[in-house]
Amino acid sequence: MIMIPAIDLRGGRCVRLLQGDFDRMTVYSDDPVAMAQTWRSGGARRLHLVDLDGSLAGTPLNKSVVRRIVQEVGLPVQVGGGIRELKSLEAYLEMGVRWVIIGTAALRDPNFVRQACRLFPGRIILGIDAADGRVAVQGWTEKTAETAVALANRLAQAGPAAIVYTDIARDGMQTGVNVEATGALAEASGIPVIASGGVAGLDDIDRLLTVEHLGVMGMIVGKALYTGSLSLPEAIARAEGGS
Repeated sequence: MIMIPAIDLRGGRCVRLLQGDFDRMTVYSDDPVAMAQTWRSGGARRLHLVDLDGSLAGTPLNKSVVRRIVQEVGLPVQVGGGIRELKSLEAYLEMGVRWVIIGTAALRDPNFVRQACRLFPGRIILGIDAADGRVAVQGWTEKTAETAVALANRLAQAGPAAIVYTDIARDGMQTGVNVEATGALAEASGIPVIASGGVAGLDDIDRLLTVEHLGVMGMIVGKALYTGSLSLPEAIARAEGGS
């Protein structure tokens, strides 16, 4: 199981939010590139980048930072936030981003997802963010009646490379991963799932490993790394040792 450090971008800085609330933001670095290099030095083999400004605006706004991370750090990168048009998606892929995450558009414009998966097989990830099992969009500012499982099942035939599944209530809270919902989504959809939200320590990794056989392929870790409550080398050793 792969361990993926998260770098959330706002105003060109590396930040973390609590439960997706932009009013509860902590700045951890004014230099996201240096932060990415720190995670590379700690053994990371992949990075998860989110353009928070782009999520709200509906178009990517931190592309220059993403480009620098891709060029200067040299790790495979997955990026989400505001990708709702083909030109935005293509621009990221052309700059060297390995995977593009489609979130809000997956719900509002499923044909865009199908087209993207057809044009760029293996390069498209669905970003499904949920509160109490219901999908939230537009930088988590809008809740919908759609369930995470229903959305994944509707788009499964498009052939996305994976799903990043975030439990909003747990994101940034270090209260533990929603293992049950993550495993259920992977099993129901047949799409590999990357868990996100709530990872606090090695126990969470152990719990996620119990549903790896259902199709849970990895986990994204943010605040626990930034606060030092979880060591990246130890986390990687535990996650990969359980694969």
